[in-house]
Amino acid sequence: MSELTSTMMTKAKLGNAVRWFGKEIYLSCTTWSGPDSVRAQNARLRNVDIFLILLAIALPWSTSVTGILGIVVAFCILPNARVELLLTNLKRPASMLPLALLLLAAIGTTWAEGVSWHERLTGVGKMAKFLLLPLLLVHYQSSHRAKWIFAAFVASSVVLLVHSFLVSAFPALAITTRLDQPGIPVKNYIDQSQGFVLIAIALAALAVETAARLKYYSAALLATTSCAFLANLVFVNVARTAFVYAPLMFVLLMVRYLSRTKVLLGLVGLGLVCGGLWSASPNLQRKVSAIFTEASAYQPDAPIGEKPPSVALRLEFWRKSLNFFETAPLLGHGTGSIRSLFERDAVGRTGLSALVVANPHNQTLAAAVQWGVLGLIAVWAMWIAHVQLFRGSELVASIGMLATLQNIASSMFNSHLSDFYEGWLYVLAVGIAGGELLRIRQGAQAQSGPVQNLLPKVEPNR
Repeated sequence: MSELTSTMMTKAKLGNAVRWFGKEIYLSCTTWSGPDSVRAQNARLRNVDIFLILLAIALPWSTSVTGILGIVVAFCILPNARVELLLTNLKRPASMLPLALLLLAAIGTTWAEGVSWHERLTGVGKMAKFLLLPLLLVHYQSSHRAKWIFAAFVASSVVLLVHSFLVSAFPALAITTRLDQPGIPVKNYIDQSQGFVLIAIALAALAVETAARLKYYSAALLATTSCAFLANLVFVNVARTAFVYAPLMFVLLMVRYLSRTKVLLGLVGLGLVCGGLWSASPNLQRKVSAIFTEASAYQPDAPIGEKPPSVALRLEFWRKSLNFFETAPLLGHGTGSIRSLFERDAVGRTGLSALVVANPHNQTLAAAVQWGVLGLIAVWAMWIAHVQLFRGSELVASIGMLATLQNIASSMFNSHLSDFYEGWLYVLAVGIAGGELLRIRQGAQAQSGPVQNLLPKVEPNR
């Protein structure tokens, strides 16, 4: 009898929840004024956050689902955003410059001679995600759920982390099997490394902040999870670009939490740890030694073996891209022109110089080739604006700065604003962290009190 009563109560609660959720959806879609307008407004804000949670969950796994949800989020934010707040934010360089970059890509289609419209529109499509960045900055000045999105992304990545360890031991479990990329269940090792490094270092910062609250069990859990991500990078698979941006991100963390005198000791300790990990990890030894081997063997007409040398490829792509830039330095060759330029240059060539690509593996060169000096200025002005936005002692500012610094550093060896996963990771991190930061600072100014943060912060350089 008690089991029957319990079942009936559970069904009643579930029914009430479904009816409540249905009414909230109805209000959010139909109510814009009247006594229920505040409730409808809150429901619309919550709907955006729900879709963003789903987007954060999908990002490590699926490009198509991420793209669809990104469009849904944009259409959900636009009718809900306050016009005066939207206009005010568009005056901020952090919001204006991503849109300027997208506009430049759209206008650049007009002077792309000898390039199909498919290639031109593909080039614009790669930058279209930056339309969402200023919308996120606006939305998270009203929403208090930025932590939910971060938690959803971390949780999804933890599942990917476990899957990665399993795939490294049992390759048949991979969703997409790549013999040259062990431990990569989906996407590729560059994407996986980008997300894992950002999460690992962000969780390390959260662990320090949590320990400052004397919540040692929570801090230990955060630190353990951070170490698990780092262990995967060290012993399973890692992108060699991470050898550049990961140390920079760790240095940023040390500058935040250590005094000036202790930063030097921290750098020495970081060097010793890196040396120890390198000696213990065949994965790192193979990755590092390959850099020097491939670079020393670079010749433009060198034959390509079974496995193309990525370092030599980049050197050749950069050499050609600089030549393309020199021929059209002011406005470039137009949006989507990179592949056609490489095709024309490859005629009659052999080896590395005969390869045709649509990505020079350097974001600055990708912009310079397509849009000349204007593109170069647009990209770097946006990065600088976001660095300026995240200057501050708040924890969320540090997380935003980590994401920005990572993208800048990794874009020296890849086109990580144009690339799907890294570009979306940048848009979400900067947009959500930036909006949360602006909300915190505006609240502090209104109250004339200390800035509140996601967690109580440790005073840096103390």
